[in-house]
Amino acid sequence: MNSRQPIPVVVLAGFLGSGKTTVLNHLLAGRGGTRIGVVVNDFGSIEVDAMSVAGQVGDSMVSLGGGCLCCAVDGSELDAYLEKLSTPVHRIDVIVIEASGLAEPQEMIRMLMASENPAIRYGGMVEVVDAAEFDATRARHPETDRHLAVADLVVLNKTDRVDTAERARIEQELAALCAPGTPVVSADHGRIDPELLFDRRPWTETRGQLSFEDLLAEADDHGHGHGPGPGHDGCGHAHAAYESTEFTSEQALSPRRFIDFLDRRPAGLYRIKGFVYFGVPGHEERYEVHAVGRFLRFAPGPWGRGEARLTQLVLIGAGTDGPGLLRDLEACREPAPHEARPESMWGVLRYVARPAEPGTESESESETGTGSDED
Repeated sequence: MNSRQPIPVVVLAGFLGSGKTTVLNHLLAGRGGTRIGVVVNDFGSIEVDAMSVAGQVGDSMVSLGGGCLCCAVDGSELDAYLEKLSTPVHRIDVIVIEASGLAEPQEMIRMLMASENPAIRYGGMVEVVDAAEFDATRARHPETDRHLAVADLVVLNKTDRVDTAERARIEQELAALCAPGTPVVSADHGRIDPELLFDRRPWTETRGQLSFEDLLAEADDHGHGHGPGPGHDGCGHAHAAYESTEFTSEQALSPRRFIDFLDRRPAGLYRIKGFVYFGVPGHEERYEVHAVGRFLRFAPGPWGRGEARLTQLVLIGAGTDGPGLLRDLEACREPAPHEARPESMWGVLRYVARPAEPGTESESESETGTGSDED
């Protein structure tokens, strides 16, 4: 990741007992060399969740404690913590906020999108759902439906505790409750691939002094890691459950056709990342694209000196038609981008971060659409 780019802030939400902390710990365990800052928003004075992840993130973790994050007055407390984590000295690549099980994720999203901190950007909201307690949770917490409606990606956790028919029923219910096109990732014991949410850096630093990374590496070397589960390879890596499709084009892409492709992307396509070259007059920059579920953003930036003008994309999903995705992307090629009118970029610019006007809500990001675990 380019350290000069704003740090993405991912909200990890879900009701008590859904398995958020388990998901977070798996993200930390599979992060590679990525530096993750964590904000744990515990409800109550005993911060059990904060203590459970403290050994994995060290001084990159802060905890709000004492109540819901969404209740913080004008978000200033959250801003202070995010400013601490985004300080260059920490070299953080991504920040994950584990929200209280009683938090209102929509308010949290508004806080992040209204933040005036240029070092961070909203990176999407992931809702964790307990498959075994789905109906009971909705009965106890009717606001579940509202939370699902604003989710960019849903993790249906504890699928090992329900049979195939029950899982299919819940997935059908989720499809009706979520915004159109919202992907649902099935998981057991919170195991999802970190690549679905953020880029993993390779190991580049010398490890030592019994760091968390050393302990993980030692466990891998001696085969002491978790055994394989459904959808995992023999090393217990979650990435075996997903397919990755790569697309490269030296020819520019049509912004209108590419946006149409993104609007129609299948629910099984969980993640899109890379750079796009449109070549439209006045918009010859390199456009970084980042999609998690139905969340989508573009970030224009300069090309490196001598860098070839081309499009490079990685698409990660499950049950997707790789050749079909490539055919659709190839149909986005534009042989004469210099003849395109500037308004052809409007669809792309809708998803480019823009500073909020005074007294208005930030439009820094948009969403596409139509268009035994512990908490």
